[in-house]
Amino acid sequence: MGSLIDAAWPYAVMVVSAFVSATLLPLASEAVLAVELSRGHGSTVGLVSAATIGNVAGSTLNWWMGRAVHRFTGRRWFPFSADAIARATERFQRYGTWSLLLSWLPVIGDPLTLVAGILRVPFGIFLVLVTLGKAARYIVIAWLI
Repeated sequence: MGSLIDAAWPYAVMVVSAFVSATLLPLASEAVLAVELSRGHGSTVGLVSAATIGNVAGSTLNWWMGRAVHRFTGRRWFPFSADAIARATERFQRYGTWSLLLSWLPVIGDPLTLVAGILRVPFGIFLVLVTLGKAARYIVIAWLI
């Protein structure tokens, strides 16, 4: 049983770090992937898959929060002002749903997924585009390592 836990540990670490990275909290899952790969922990395909699953799950949380954002706007603890949401919405509408392929980018990627929820982008389209973008990023990182 101990060896099963030891074998699963790198994948669990990858899923959690990628999930947190995709939310509005700062964490670099790319660095975690690079460390796990360079140490030989787990298979490349497994770690890339775990990172993609965790990151897409975190982006899905952002999408869901975006659908409910109107409940939180204006509260002190909420990190986005109504003006910031309006500006992000305008940019998203200018570039369209295909911009979700860029959800992997630092700084703009996480707010993109939140705005997709605000604008009620259908979940199926959201899921496909975000998964493609995020998987491509992790594949490139693994290839570079």
